[in-house]
Amino acid sequence: MTSEAAEKLEHFFSLFTGDVRPLLLLDYDGTLAGFRVDRFTARPWAGVRELLQDIQRQGRTHMAVITGRPACEIPTMLGLATPVEVWGLHGAERLYLDGRKELEEPSEAAREKLDRVREQLRRNAFGGLFEDKANAAVMHWRGHSHQQALRIERKTRELFEPLAQMDGLSLLDFEAGIELRVGRDKGGAVEAIIEEAGRDKPVTYLGDDLTDEAAFRAVNQAEAAHVSVLVRHEPRETAADIWLRPPEELRMFLKKWREALSRN
Repeated sequence: MTSEAAEKLEHFFSLFTGDVRPLLLLDYDGTLAGFRVDRFTARPWAGVRELLQDIQRQGRTHMAVITGRPACEIPTMLGLATPVEVWGLHGAERLYLDGRKELEEPSEAAREKLDRVREQLRRNAFGGLFEDKANAAVMHWRGHSHQQALRIERKTRELFEPLAQMDGLSLLDFEAGIELRVGRDKGGAVEAIIEEAGRDKPVTYLGDDLTDEAAFRAVNQAEAAHVSVLVRHEPRETAADIWLRPPEELRMFLKKWREALSRN
């Protein structure tokens, strides 16, 4: 971590005074947990679950996970003793602490187009891994050779891109994949959380992927104290304020969060 990043974090944590209830918004895959070809084996980095549980027990942090996964997968994967708010499908779905779930409904026209794409990809996924989400058709090529991945991506884009020009549908690129989808993105989820919690709350978002850039931009526009954090092994061009390497610097960040609330 650079000295400039350390200074930004120290200033941010210094604002955890009085009865302030900061917002800790987190991506899952690549941020709290390392990537796995079999996504159901992705578990939090060592020590991360325990730190998040400590922060929950303090009772002063509004914590939420914003993920591309269906929201129902996160509680089991994360394994916290206390329920956590989850915004799944990149923000289009919300799982409340009491177990209630909300899903943005696509228009009939968008649903019909997605259904046709789903059926086509079930028959022929171009050698990639097709994932059927409630609001999207998703193609993955993680784990394939470079040439195979390029071929899968080209064929998928040929199918998806014309449809993404139609009302209600959009493309979302992520590392080693792409999805044709409807609904709120991660930036929209961040904006909704800030609006509901109150615009005076310090807020951060930690993420690693291209899909997290919308969330970084939303945090950067917050009226209250804020910091956006890119968590990945190598830096890349990003809207995030600072870059942290997982898992060591991620654990450091969460420890500083816990300590900042313990001091006040």
